[in-house]
Amino acid sequence: MKNEIHSVILSGGVGSRLWPASREQDPKQFIKLNDGLSFIQKAFERCLNLPNISSILNVTNRDFLFRIKDEYQDMVESVKAKSNKKIDSNYILEPFGRNTAPAIIAAALNIKALYGEDSIMLVLPSDHIIENQEKFNEAVFEAANLANLDKIALFGIHPDTPETGYGYIQAKGNEVIRFVEKPNLDKAKQYLASGDYLWNSGLFCFKAKTILNEAKKYCPDILADVTKCIKLSEVSKGNAYSVLELDSETFAKVTNDSIDYSIMEKSDNTAVVSCDIGWSDVGNWNAISKLHQEADSNGNVINGNIILQDVTNSYIESKDRVIGALGLDNLLIIDTKDALLVASKDKSQNVKDIYTKVKELGCDTYKNHLKVHRPWGTYTVLEEGIGFKIKRIEVMQGEKLSLQMHDHRSEHWVVVSGEANVVNGDKDLVLKEGNSTFIPAKNKHRLANLTKEKLVIIEVQVGSYLGEDDIHRFDDVYGRVSNG
Repeated sequence: MKNEIHSVILSGGVGSRLWPASREQDPKQFIKLNDGLSFIQKAFERCLNLPNISSILNVTNRDFLFRIKDEYQDMVESVKAKSNKKIDSNYILEPFGRNTAPAIIAAALNIKALYGEDSIMLVLPSDHIIENQEKFNEAVFEAANLANLDKIALFGIHPDTPETGYGYIQAKGNEVIRFVEKPNLDKAKQYLASGDYLWNSGLFCFKAKTILNEAKKYCPDILADVTKCIKLSEVSKGNAYSVLELDSETFAKVTNDSIDYSIMEKSDNTAVVSCDIGWSDVGNWNAISKLHQEADSNGNVINGNIILQDVTNSYIESKDRVIGALGLDNLLIIDTKDALLVASKDKSQNVKDIYTKVKELGCDTYKNHLKVHRPWGTYTVLEEGIGFKIKRIEVMQGEKLSLQMHDHRSEHWVVVSGEANVVNGDKDLVLKEGNSTFIPAKNKHRLANLTKEKLVIIEVQVGSYLGEDDIHRFDDVYGRVSNG
């Protein structure tokens, strides 16, 4: 099929403006929305509903591979059941972020190798919302036709407000006149009134060879370095999937740059598809508030068990605790189990500054929630204090932790439900509900769930240092490094 689509989902960002819901190791793309789907699941669903979809390539951090696979699994099976449609699922794993230019160039090289240089790529972020699938499909069809003419097609969104948080494209039909940086409010009002400007959505469509030719012209150093990196990287393949894990040493030398600065704003080969697809990048808490429901008569939107009195024009969210609010106006209140944000709605774009300060202070709340995802399942910190930490550990069916040792802490495991296979020093144990074992410091140990049911244990740690970096790994089925 001439316009067969290979989607590329970019999922490498942190979403710092959505702190404290978004964390470095549990970023924005995994936030669940009101329909129970995460941002990345919605992106995947959007691609699956394209008539000409052939493959989906996810460019992400290597730590998120197993999480993303879990997010996608049910949806893939659903598509197979409905249409018997085969869709390849591929992955590029970055050791760390290098912005969108290296990510997209790596994706183009990968798709060229797998499917040919004339393959049409649809590039989209993992954390945007597109509400109108039908109009999106129409826009992709138009963009694919432009891609077949060896154009780089950009998706420009009809603005309905003088938005200062987006870049703009001045356009005439499909012609790109110029790109404009995020404007001030007066300029944004002028752009809206003129009718000549579109929001730059960050969605693109092009042939693999087209973007690579432009990269050779405008950022040859990035192209050369990414090409070298891929040649030194490991590839694993299976039935209808491949995983390309980028080499850390060479990827570290790749220039950190966006696709907009390195190629799009320099190229004379761009075209724009103007569309109205219900798009939002959901870049701050004000945008999140609009996803839930219409504001009440006082301009408030609430999500959770919230009690209001004399409150106006505010968004308040709490998943766990009751919040009472009295005599407030124009506020954002976002409550999580271990962090609270209170901010003026007018400052929603500046929440990233708070995130940065939290990170600089060394607080764990920039990095993880109390519930932490791992390839084998999750752990949740229930309580901690000087010299102790209590966790609830859930191991999915058929999974196991690494064979490991700790220098500074001992652990006591109690099985709550399921059946645990345990290595504890020179002992191999089977522990059932109510059974326990004590693991002294410096004892090699491993926890496994070889059953078809979820395993739940309570872990009590005791020691002088309880950091997650006190782990020596001797064997690990997920390929993690020996320490940390």
